[in-house]
Amino acid sequence: MGRVLRPLMLAGALVAVLASTPLSAQRIKGPVSDGGPEASLAKIFDAIEQRKLDEALDRTDSLIKIYPNFRLAYLIRGDLLLARSQPLKDFGAAPGAPRERVADLQAEAIARLRAYRDKPQVNTMPRYLMQMRPEQKRAIVVDTQRARLYVYANDNGTPRFLADYYISYGKEGTDKSREGDRKTPVGVYHVVSSLPRKKLPDFYGSGAFPLNYPNEYDKLQGREGHGIWLHGVPSDTLARPPKASDGCVVLANQDLDAVASHLQVGMTPVIISDKVEWLSLDDWNKQRTSLLKEIDAWRQDWQSGDTERYLKHYARDFKSDNATRKQWAAYKRAVASDKQWVKVEISKLGMFRSPGKQEMVVVTFEQDYRSNNHQEVAQKRQYWIKEEGRWKIAYEGLA
Repeated sequence: MGRVLRPLMLAGALVAVLASTPLSAQRIKGPVSDGGPEASLAKIFDAIEQRKLDEALDRTDSLIKIYPNFRLAYLIRGDLLLARSQPLKDFGAAPGAPRERVADLQAEAIARLRAYRDKPQVNTMPRYLMQMRPEQKRAIVVDTQRARLYVYANDNGTPRFLADYYISYGKEGTDKSREGDRKTPVGVYHVVSSLPRKKLPDFYGSGAFPLNYPNEYDKLQGREGHGIWLHGVPSDTLARPPKASDGCVVLANQDLDAVASHLQVGMTPVIISDKVEWLSLDDWNKQRTSLLKEIDAWRQDWQSGDTERYLKHYARDFKSDNATRKQWAAYKRAVASDKQWVKVEISKLGMFRSPGKQEMVVVTFEQDYRSNNHQEVAQKRQYWIKEEGRWKIAYEGLA
């Protein structure tokens, strides 16, 4: 376990929390963005732990020059100056410091340093990025427990880590289900538009990117609400506490600008999780291959002309945009009665697993359908769920 710390050490309460992370996790060599203040913060607290307070103060002053709106750095600086005249027993010990604000900054410091010290292992990836479509240049994964946003590049369908950033999320946590609950949704979403700074109040910072919450599956589950965005912070602020929004995912303006350069409206997936689950490349490939086989079996059974076999791929509570499973089955039987042959090709396939409690994967693809009396190319979206141990389609519609 972590080192035993002297109780009167500056910021001891904060460092003690961090020290509770097993050292084996702290030694993990993994991806981390070098564009934020986390590396500098880690060096400042290392200097504090070693009682090198002058060095810590110099590093804090340098950090403030780079980030003049970084309130956490100013609080640390105040403690360091006060420590020259008296021993400090707590983080944010300066006289008159508002306790609630100090608690917010302490939570921010813990989130930033934990993410820096306890990084994902190399050669792992979020289990949610099962396959990216060729035209999807990037994917976004949000880990609310770590207060972190990860950016992945599309390397021929395989996700490749690019960068990560500190974020804030809902005041009341996650699993949004209704309007005004101040929670951040958990699931697979997409960026649907871009709102520039000039069209927004200063509160939203350098811009905003609305997400498609509630998505089709959310609506099937009765989830409500709207206005879930990726957005920035007011111009006089560097960052907000980890739990500070009304449900949106919030980044520092410079971080939002960096992330914005990767976003494609209508295309970029944004997967929001309570706690990201990481897989080895072998396990990732196994899970990906398993679902690909099910999707291809669905395609082949559709081509076979055996409608009953085809319908077995649909869940009991399946719905399309305007039909129940019973109505869908009746429609498909009627259509099949007029077919002499059917050919279905699928391309540009994307698969993103939802982090929610239920096993669910959002599948999008380009469908090229041809038969003796009809042909059509369409962009499709399906939601696959596990039912009695087998992948089945819970929703199907146009993407």
